[in-house]
Amino acid sequence: MQFYIPTKVFIEEDCVARHKNILSQYGKRALIVTGRHSSRVNGSLDDVTGALEEASIPYDIFSEVEENPSVETIEKAADLGKKFQADFVIGIGGGSPLDASKAIALMINNPELTGQDLRIKKDLQALPVIAVPTTCGTGSEVTGVSVLTYHKEKTKGSIPYRIYPEAALVDGKYLLAAKKSIIVSTSIDALAHSLESFLHAKADSYNRMFSSYGLKLWGQIKDLPASPDPLNPEAARQLMMVSTVAGMAIAHTGTSLPHAMSYRVTYKLGLPHGRACGLFLAAYLREYAKNNADLVDQALSLLGFNDLASFDSCLRALMGPVSITEDDLISFTDTFLEKDSSKLGTYPFPIDRSAVEEIFRSSFTLV
Repeated sequence: MQFYIPTKVFIEEDCVARHKNILSQYGKRALIVTGRHSSRVNGSLDDVTGALEEASIPYDIFSEVEENPSVETIEKAADLGKKFQADFVIGIGGGSPLDASKAIALMINNPELTGQDLRIKKDLQALPVIAVPTTCGTGSEVTGVSVLTYHKEKTKGSIPYRIYPEAALVDGKYLLAAKKSIIVSTSIDALAHSLESFLHAKADSYNRMFSSYGLKLWGQIKDLPASPDPLNPEAARQLMMVSTVAGMAIAHTGTSLPHAMSYRVTYKLGLPHGRACGLFLAAYLREYAKNNADLVDQALSLLGFNDLASFDSCLRALMGPVSITEDDLISFTDTFLEKDSSKLGTYPFPIDRSAVEEIFRSSFTLV
């Protein structure tokens, strides 16, 4: 067994202000990486820029990170960071800006790299990264993973570098300004992280401390994402805690089949990442239970479900149906087995094409 999480994690109200000294420990010129709108609306950008100004640290802002950030966006941001001579990067937002900030930090520190080079593992180091998450899903603030979109290949994928943030400043108050659709999608992503890690081929007792706790926490708040009532500060804090704990879980194991199956579905159908992952969870558990029903029952019990059918119903109510054609179904199956077959090693039992196709088939409404 092994245990490794190098990120300093602070989880509390007004976290950026309380730990503003962190921002001056990793460099003298900061590139802030964020999305177009949300960090301005929820106050996180003001919190970070205020802390930097108080510490007399110059900064520039790249605020063009899209959902599922592309390699082209990473190149554009890295060019800005090089011209500004940034020596550390602050990612603010959901998984897209946080993942992007890692790849951008790598490219700034290695000016010879192109976007396509990011897929080739070399002995390279990134600039320090500080993460300020504002959604409750990816856990990117505590993982080394950076998932990018490759338009030429019409898919998403992780770069082969593990770039852990030096510090994560986690504050639930930023969720209070989030749209309910974002809370639903990102919270399902956190659920997928906990489940996939709990059932992963690499799972051990250390990892399951995090994944079990993540499942238990998610079970306690599973009614919140779909509730018409606005989030209160305590609910927001707990949702952020689920996300970070689930991130700690996948930092040790990685994700498994639902995530791998989601990437091309996200690209082709334009589904939010969390919803795309959530589509496959019930069918994945159904397949897994054929080999280890007891472990699936443990996971469902931690979540507060009596059986797989009630879990499936809960997810379908949260996400709604997604329709595809029979041709798309076969295409998704073929492409997964051709391009992403390495992910089959994350599943601890033998699995054949018919089982993979059944997971896809059971997850969609065919038209």
